[in-house]
Amino acid sequence: MKKSILTGAMVLCLIATSFGQSGKVHDNLSMTSKILKMERNYAIYLPPDYETSERSYPVLYLLHGATDDHTGWVQFGEVLRITDNAIKDGTATPMIIVMPDADTGRMGYFNAGDWKYEDFFFQEFVPHVEQKYRIKSEKRYRAVAGLSMGGGGSFMYALHHPELFSSACPLSAYVGPLTMKELEDRMNWYKEEYSKAELKAYFENHNVLELLETIPVKDVKSVRWYIDCGDDDFLYEGNSLVHIAMKKKEIPHEYRVRDGAHNWTYWREALPIVLGFVSDAFHQY
Repeated sequence: MKKSILTGAMVLCLIATSFGQSGKVHDNLSMTSKILKMERNYAIYLPPDYETSERSYPVLYLLHGATDDHTGWVQFGEVLRITDNAIKDGTATPMIIVMPDADTGRMGYFNAGDWKYEDFFFQEFVPHVEQKYRIKSEKRYRAVAGLSMGGGGSFMYALHHPELFSSACPLSAYVGPLTMKELEDRMNWYKEEYSKAELKAYFENHNVLELLETIPVKDVKSVRWYIDCGDDDFLYEGNSLVHIAMKKKEIPHEYRVRDGAHNWTYWREALPIVLGFVSDAFHQY
């Protein structure tokens, strides 16, 4: 009788311990970039069982917006609490979340002039983290998401490299300059000077609507799309136009317009949905 009671108590203890496990966030990581000729910071979320298992995990690259850095999703987005809860309640599979730091004083996640951040991301950053951590490196197990400028990064990265991402989730995304005038004003704000030809080339390569006209539809369809923008968001127009363009080309995508504006309240509410969406591709049926 005593043995049965002790055994039962041990089982309950193990169950309580497993449910009490939490993931970990490291937000003071860095690596040296030869392309950018500087140190670049990043943060990473590791799931609750990472330290006790030997298996490899799917990965979500989660991009911050302008004026933030790699700690934005950690501090304001509450990525640790939200992801732990999603994993515990079964709406998300255990995954690694990588949050890079794009210099918002320059052109963020994109290549422009001497700022070759996109080259850095794909040639140095992704190989670095996928070698350092137990990350599954196949397309099926890699996703990208982000907010505002990072939403634009999500669009661009998945459109420029559809062979690398199973899912893309732009939130309140900057879809690129909608006109050449807007691009010129943006470059002036960054105090960058380019020729007309350079501006035209940048526009064609960093405007989602332009890219949807030039990239083969089958490649765009190979990515699962979740697009979400609040009804009071100042970037609502661009996201709506992308939705319409995708509908015309019969590109499957989830498009959500919820009550909300361009703020962390909206993005925190979106994150559990994003985690569930990307998990649908990560899961094996």
